[in-house]
Amino acid sequence: MTKQISFTKIENEVRPMFRERLNHCESTEDVKKEFVYAVTELLHKVLENAVEIRYEDVALDLASDDCFSVSDGLKAKPEFAAAWEGSDLPRIMRGLAEVARKHYEHLDKNPTKTEAKMYPNPGQAEKNPTKTEAKMYPNPGQPRK
Repeated sequence: MTKQISFTKIENEVRPMFRERLNHCESTEDVKKEFVYAVTELLHKVLENAVEIRYEDVALDLASDDCFSVSDGLKAKPEFAAAWEGSDLPRIMRGLAEVARKHYEHLDKNPTKTEAKMYPNPGQAEKNPTKTEAKMYPNPGQPRK
């Protein structure tokens, strides 16, 4: 039986922050970015900053079975290969990718909600002015003196 290293402790440090950031995503592109940031943070901790990890090295890839991809350059690095082969790192990354996939699909199904968050109705600000706007423009719609 071979010895397997567990990075569950590091996963438990990264996962809550990842979920929190996903909840603030407004578009599918935001979900992809947050996945990359979370995995990059995970890999930095796992590899103890021994390997430089670039943004392009990891991606959320919904077309693949694992829902993520790792660049050939990163796979070729011995430190990464050792951590990948002898640990639960693939399982952890699949789990993070699965959470991101579900959130991605949720946002993709409801583009009108997403667009409403990103691009509020132009008339909405006029109906409900902020306190600052109310001070600056006490009588909206009337010309300034």
